[in-house]
Amino acid sequence: MSKYKEIKGFKVQTLASDTAASGLASATWASGGALNTARTWLAGAGIQTASLAFGGEEPAESGKTESYNGSSWTEVADLNLARYALAGSGTYTAALAYGGYAAPSPRAQTEVWNGSAWTEVSDLNTARYGLGGSSTSSTAAIAFGGDAPPGVQAVAETWNGSSWTEVGDLNTARKEIGGSGTSTAALGFGGTSEPPQRANTESWDGSSWTEVSDLNTARQAMGSGTQPSTLAFGGGATGVANTEAWDGSSWTELADLATARKSIGATGLNNTSALAFGGNAPPNTITTATEEWTSPSVFTKINLGQVYYNSTSNAFKVTAQPVAGGSWASGGALNNGRSEGGGAGSTTASVAFGGYTGTVYSNFTENYNGTSWTEVNDLNTGRSGLGRAGTSYTAALCISGANPPPGYKTETESWNGTNWTEVGDLSVGRYQGAGSGTQTSALFVGGFPPASNQVESWNGSSWTETTEINTSRGALGGSGASNTSSVVWGGRTAPTTYVGNTELWNGSSWTETSDLNTSRGAGGATITATDTLAIGGFNASSYFAVTEHFNGTSWTELSDLSLGRSSGGAHGTSANAMQLGGDPAPGGGYPATEEWTTSVSNSTITVS
Repeated sequence: MSKYKEIKGFKVQTLASDTAASGLASATWASGGALNTARTWLAGAGIQTASLAFGGEEPAESGKTESYNGSSWTEVADLNLARYALAGSGTYTAALAYGGYAAPSPRAQTEVWNGSAWTEVSDLNTARYGLGGSSTSSTAAIAFGGDAPPGVQAVAETWNGSSWTEVGDLNTARKEIGGSGTSTAALGFGGTSEPPQRANTESWDGSSWTEVSDLNTARQAMGSGTQPSTLAFGGGATGVANTEAWDGSSWTELADLATARKSIGATGLNNTSALAFGGNAPPNTITTATEEWTSPSVFTKINLGQVYYNSTSNAFKVTAQPVAGGSWASGGALNNGRSEGGGAGSTTASVAFGGYTGTVYSNFTENYNGTSWTEVNDLNTGRSGLGRAGTSYTAALCISGANPPPGYKTETESWNGTNWTEVGDLSVGRYQGAGSGTQTSALFVGGFPPASNQVESWNGSSWTETTEINTSRGALGGSGASNTSSVVWGGRTAPTTYVGNTELWNGSSWTETSDLNTSRGAGGATITATDTLAIGGFNASSYFAVTEHFNGTSWTELSDLSLGRSSGGAHGTSANAMQLGGDPAPGGGYPATEEWTTSVSNSTITVS
């Protein structure tokens, strides 16, 4: 007979809330005090417990200013110029209001708040509305993007406390753009280019903008915080509740707003504490709602296999591990099947360009919306075996490639979401080299003929030769975040010799690390050198469907493509990637695309 102590089970911890990976992961929105005047398209300055809301649309232009003390709003002195779609910076006692729209035109007016009244100061150089702004100071700010005749703007200006100075433009012109940070370290994200809505994120370092990882949800977005600690919430064409946090390299989806809305006011110093107020809620309701975002300093850490009782929801729960790796699913077919082409973006917003159709060296460019491909403006020079760089479907590079005669191209073209522009040439044209990095910071490695060890670095305007790879080859894969961090793998060193060699680049030298499990010429996808995929490929006798993941040290085999093929245009991240076209057999271009998705975190499930 069994003894009680052998069958009684084990103790289960009782918790009032679910476990979480971090305080930020368990952060939530809670109701705050309502604005006195409902309005949309308003601006803000300050922090969650001490904020200023000003301007907006009621639906007429508003000059109203309200001060928040952490629980309620109080009306204070109005702006001198009533307007909406303006930007704000500073604190609730020292704020800056600039730009906006007051019928019949965009405005350049700038006003400074001293804690009791607004004073007009020097105007922006470019009058505009729907612009982004960032700074915690009223004496040092940056304004970027917006809308003004003849259309959406890329212009950026910095404020020194007395005047505005034009500085480097955004890479992608847009309005209704979210902003955070300071005048020397800012982030611009989301927005719209009439259309489409944008997911693009750009980082400002005090002299230029660099494309970084996109938002998970393309939208006109508001935001708060500093660079690299930012929160984006709300936005969209009709109003969404999505909240995403930026950690300096990528966006993570978190708890939604209670009220979905667009054109909201936002304040906060980081991604752990923020305030959202006003805005337009679906279907078309201007609201007074205020919500407070708080990340708890005390929480229960999530642990794999942990079982507990949630006393609030009256449910037993367990932490489950996701299925390792991910899986491939069919996507929409390209209009022009091809191999040896390039691409950039994600499974919901991609661009495909160049390649070989089986009869021509293609200049075709197509955009993907998550379901289907649409033809857009062509490359200036058709080619195949090209190198690609870029993390966004609106910001990519097409590098080198082949189009005989005369043969191997030195041309580089830059894509802005609408058109291709020829930029600086490579020193030596090459075929089937590996491109990696972004539109403004890239590498081009190896290629043919003959098998090359040459490496060139791109700084946004020109190519410079740099340290060679250890193993000369072409038909290799490459990934990386910039021209100082990259990885290359696989490739062909001789007509029938394929290798699995993997090399890491640190900005000055290449280091050999673990080989691929399957030696082959293979493409790949990622935005970092230590978290990448090698997808499909070919050796002297076989076309491969194999997918391998590199973690910075070694390769692990994951789920296969549905069809073995070589020379597809792979791009994306290790969690969200695409394989475009390719060759399932010698001699032709293939139109099929496949989408790779994977769960990237442990999850909590309710059990019975």
